[in-house]
Parts: sequence; C-alpha cells; structure tokens
Amino acid sequence: MYGFINTCLKSLVVEKYGEETWEKLRLQAGVQDSFLTFEVYKDEITMQLVDKACKVLGVPADLVLREFGKYFFEFCKRSGYDHMLRTLGGNLYEFIENLDALHSYLSLSYQEMNAPSFRVEKNEDGSMHLHYYSDRRGLCHIVPGIIGAAALDFFNIEISMKIVNQTEEEERTGKKEHIVFLVTQNPVFPCKERNEISSSPQCLVDSEKQSESQLNKEDLEKAKNTVGDRGNSVCPVKKSHWKTLRGIIALGKGKLLRGFDPVYPKSLWIDTKTFCNGLPFHMVFDKELRVKQAGVSIQKIVPGVQTMGISLDQYFRIVHPEVPFTISSIQKFINSQFVFQTRREMMPESWKQRPMLELRGQMMWMESLQCMLYLCSPLLRTLHELEERQMHIADIAPHDVTRDLILLNQQRLAEMELSNQLERKKEELRILSKHLEEEKKKTEALLYAMLPQHVANQLKEGKRVEAGEFQECTILFSDVVTFTNICAQCEPIQIVLMLNSMYLRFDRLTTVHDVYKVETIGDAYMVVGGVPVPVPTHAERVANFALGMIIAAKGVQNPVSGNPIQIRVGIHTGPVLAGVVGEKMPRYCLFGDTVNIASRMESHGVPSKIHLSSSAYQCLKYKNFEITERGEIEVKGKGKMHTYFLIRNKTATENEIMGRPMKDLDSGHESVQSFQEGRTETIPSSHQPVTQTQPEKDQTPAIAMKYVDGPTDAQNSLQRRNQRKIADLTGLLLGKGIMQ
Repeated sequence: MYGFINTCLKSLVVEKYGEETWEKLRLQAGVQDSFLTFEVYKDEITMQLVDKACKVLGVPADLVLREFGKYFFEFCKRSGYDHMLRTLGGNLYEFIENLDALHSYLSLSYQEMNAPSFRVEKNEDGSMHLHYYSDRRGLCHIVPGIIGAAALDFFNIEISMKIVNQTEEEERTGKKEHIVFLVTQNPVFPCKERNEISSSPQCLVDSEKQSESQLNKEDLEKAKNTVGDRGNSVCPVKKSHWKTLRGIIALGKGKLLRGFDPVYPKSLWIDTKTFCNGLPFHMVFDKELRVKQAGVSIQKIVPGVQTMGISLDQYFRIVHPEVPFTISSIQKFINSQFVFQTRREMMPESWKQRPMLELRGQMMWMESLQCMLYLCSPLLRTLHELEERQMHIADIAPHDVTRDLILLNQQRLAEMELSNQLERKKEELRILSKHLEEEKKKTEALLYAMLPQHVANQLKEGKRVEAGEFQECTILFSDVVTFTNICAQCEPIQIVLMLNSMYLRFDRLTTVHDVYKVETIGDAYMVVGGVPVPVPTHAERVANFALGMIIAAKGVQNPVSGNPIQIRVGIHTGPVLAGVVGEKMPRYCLFGDTVNIASRMESHGVPSKIHLSSSAYQCLKYKNFEITERGEIEVKGKGKMHTYFLIRNKTATENEIMGRPMKDLDSGHESVQSFQEGRTETIPSSHQPVTQTQPEKDQTPAIAMKYVDGPTDAQNSLQRRNQRKIADLTGLLLGKGIMQ
C-alpha cells in the first residue's frame, strides 16, 4: 500500500487517542513513525498496525476498520480530493458506479496501486447490492465506513450496510475476496423540513391532491418518471411530489419540462471506412469472442486482428476488472472500465522487446446484433511510455482526450516527483531535529550533573554567575579506608569498577535526600546541604545521607579481600562562599574554613563511623538522631576539638533512608541505621557484595525522603525524575569510559 494509507491511519490514532497511543501502537507493530505519501510499503505494515490498534485500544477489528473508513473519507477530502469525489455522481448509485473510474484515474499518479473493484446493482425496493472484490482479505469493513460517510456528506442520506454473501472466487490472478453488501437508504431531512412535515401532514396531502388535479395526467407521469430517474437512488421514499414539481416548473419558467426522447435516424449516416478511421481504437465481437470489426490503429498495432473472425482472447487478456474472458463476465461488469493488454506471444517480432500496449475503454452490448462494442483508447500515462511502444501522438485520434492526458500527466508527474523530494527532505529534517533535541537533552543533563541547574542556565544564557555567601550549610566528606593499599594490590580497572559501583549508589542517595554533590577526587566524595538552595533542614539531610552511605558501602566489594569496603565520613556545619570557577571546565566550588574542618572530620574519623563536629552536633541534637560523644581530639591545624559520632535516626527506617519502597515490617520497629560496636547488621539483598565484572547500579526507583521544608509531591516527583536521568547518564558516560 502507498504511504498515504498509513499516514491516514496514523492521523486517525493521533487525532482521536493522542501521540502517546500512536507511539505505543507503532512500537508494538515495529514500524517507522512517519510515511511518505508516494512511497510503496508492504501490506503487512498496514495489517500489523490495524491488528495492534485492536489490541491497544481494546476494540474489535470490524469497528476499527469501519472507523478508519469514515476517517479515510474525511482525510481524502482534506488532502485535496474533495471536488473530485463530489463530481463522481449525482446520487449514491452513480457515485459507487464510478469508483473504479476514479481508481483508474488515480493509477496515473499511484502507478503501483492495487485498488479493489466495485460493482453495484439496483433492486426494485430502492436498495442496492454492492459487490466488493479485493486481493486483500479482512479489510471489507472499511467499505461501510467510506460509503456511509460519502452518502451522508454528499447526498444527505443515512445508509445501513450488511454483508449478505462472502465468497472467494478464482480470478485471473488467483483467489479474490468477493463480498456482497445490501445497502438500504434512509433520507435525512433538515430540521425545518421535518418540523413542517410533522406539524401539518394533512395540509401537505391536501396541497398535493390539489396540485395533481390541476396537472395533465400525461405530464404528471412524465414528471414523475423524470424525478424517479434523477432522485430514486438518492431518496426513494418520502419525497413530496408537489415540491419536486414546483421546482421543475420554476426551472422551466412556468412550463412543465417534458421527458427527453432521443431521435434516431432510419439508417446510419456514416460509412464503414470513416467509422474505422474516426474511431481508430474500437472493436466489435460476438458472444463467441470472434472479432467482427476493428479500428485502423488497433489493426496497425495488432496485425492479427485484421483477420476478421479470430478469437479476441487469443490476442488480448483482461487486466481490469480481473474476470474470466467470457461474454457473461463482461456483461456482469458492463458498467466498469475494461483494460485489455496485448499478449506478447501473439505480437510481431518488432514488438516483443517493447512493453505491451494496454487499452482502456467502455463495453456496450448491442442487442439487435448480439455483439459487444468496445470503445477504447491507449492507456498511456507519460511520454516515456509512448516512446517505449514506439508510438506517436498522431497515432491517437484528435478527438481522444488521451492526447491531453499524456501531456498533462507528464507535468503532474514532474510536480509529484518534486513534492516527493520535498517530503523526503522534510522527513530527513524532522529526524535530524529529533536527534538534535535528544542530544540537547543529553548535553543539558550532563551540564546539570556538573553544575547546579540555575547556575547552568545562567551560563547558557551568557550571564555572569556571581559568587554567593551562605551563612550556614552542612558539608560532608568521605573516603575509602586503606584505599592506598587497595590501589597498590589491584589492577587499575578493578579500582575504577569499585569506585564506579560505590559512586552510583551514593549518587542515588543525593536524589533521595536532595543534597548537592560537589565533586569526587579519587576515593573522596563531597556533598553539601543548603547550597546552592538554602534549606533549614540541611544538617538533617546530610546526616541521613551519611547513614545511607554506610549502608550502601556494604554492597561494594573490596577487590583485595572480597569483603565489603569500609568508609570514613566527616560532617561539619558552618558558613561558606560558593561560586563558579573556570571557563573551559567550570566547576561550582565551595570556599571557606568550613570546608577544611569538614575534611578534617573525615580524615580524623573512624572506619564505618560518621564523625560530627560540635557545630554539626548542635544542629542535630534535637532532631531525633542518636549521637554519642567522642570527646576531645587533636585536629591537625585546628588544635583540640570536641567531636561526636552519629549512630542512627530514631524515627526513619532503612528503606526511607535508602529511598526504597516502604514495607509493612518497617513501621513500628527499631531503626536499623545503627553502627555501634558489636551490633549485627543484616545487609539487604539488593546490596549484597557483587563481582566487579561491570559497574552496578541500583535499579530501584529512588523515592525522595520527606522533610518539613521539602517540595510538594508533584514537584518532588518531577525533580526525582530529572535527577534520576542525570545519574543514569553520568553512570552511562563513566561506563563507556571504562570500556574504552
């Protein structure tokens, strides 16, 4: 099928169900996002889209196809075929009867189109039998959607269609699906007219009787016949004769129009030679398909036809409609356009290397002669096809519009090719724009991973970022115990894998507690709370983050001993100055003595312990944390300092601190963030020691811990998603660096 069909199907899903539904359907069907109008795609693509649409939308196939048929009609109108469709016929019968002719015309542009075929029969009760033939099975339910929409839009009638017969017929190209629909029509009156009819039915009857009595019976009969010819197939019942007659009288300026009776001469005023020259492409054959007469151009192209009495099916085969070459089949499809193609084996040697000639025309049964007249023209679309058959414009009769059609279609094909090229360029630009947007998002995510978002946005806009002073914040430093010894005994790749596994866990915790990761240098990890966005709970956030670090470190394996690694953590609270340093690789750095003291708390700490300064202790002592006193220690460069150890959070569970989904067992039990000497800890299964074959990241979504000054749930969810994307991208980039 052409891309026009698939584009219509996409437009239907997007318009009625949204872009997300189309994306889901497209991915399940395994097809591309867009289709070129004049590109030919496999039928399987359309069938797969229809099948997945039924499953995704939970709608039966017949309803999906019927809805698609209605939408396809509107889509064709919007695509510029509105005027062409309206001029197919003055009523529904004529409209359906000329659908094959429309497909024949469209085949000039869509040369590989394999369109279905239609045949319609009138019934005495005003209904119709619509015969539908198609190579494609299972798509017949599109027909009621298209025909119903056209009937309502063009002829203001509602129809009902039901299948009365369904068979498979052996045709020239194999089995064809043959569906017979019974079409019944119901007129749709405007509201005003319906009100008039319902409000005064007796008045209408009386007026009709009065008008009919004033008219001559013969004239009335002819008028009724005229009305029947014009409108029976459109509105066979419930039509006011008075309104119809009044319209006809007005049209004839007061005189009743009489029915048309053609006049025929007693004898044909044209000789045989003139007829065969004037209609160079025509043939007459009888019931046995014996040729009785042929135009001069057909005799020239197919010399064997000069021998009158030969069988027509010896030299031609029927291309459309795809029926057996018998007089009964031709009579059955008498209202269809017939396309004949010359048989290669019967052509002269000079023609055998050329494409075969196709003829397109109308069949007319001559009852008095018991013969069939085939009035036709060469089926040529372009000048190239004319040249391939070594024919000239002069070979076609001057009255034949095929001359104009070839020249006009040549220009149309050139315009279509240009349109196709523009469509391809548009699609390429769309894909490039999509890729560019994806790369832009990756770049922004990487930038936000390196700098605070508001700082990064200022730099993107070319603004200068001024340094800011923060009166109070909490800084954390951590490092790996005996990291120098581990480096001396391991391969570099093992060290990188170990650090990456640890940092991915720590990065996830920054999302849970909304603290800012300042930097990592070797095994040192630095975070800050209250910078760059000041929050009153900065110390609580960093303390909970530190508790999470101790738990997370137990899931990282020491490549030397095979046991979980141990880390030291130091925390200090105080004022800092923060700003962006550098241009080529700008970093958001913290300055001040608070940074130095926090670093000293880490370097003078104890393995698997969280070392607090006195200022950090003052911020946490009334915040539901269990803290023990360490006492005075000598701190390098600072002298004696009174310090403390953070033990656990008295109210929060491990799952809350680690940002994991809550479990029923969490509530009402003692917190497990305890690191007292001799206390036994149970390591969660998601943090068991892992082999260092590749970087590992906790796949569980990070659930932000709630704080009194935290954002709303909606803001929290958005921030969590953004930070998760940043962490994922950072891990991916680091992983790629490892593989290289």
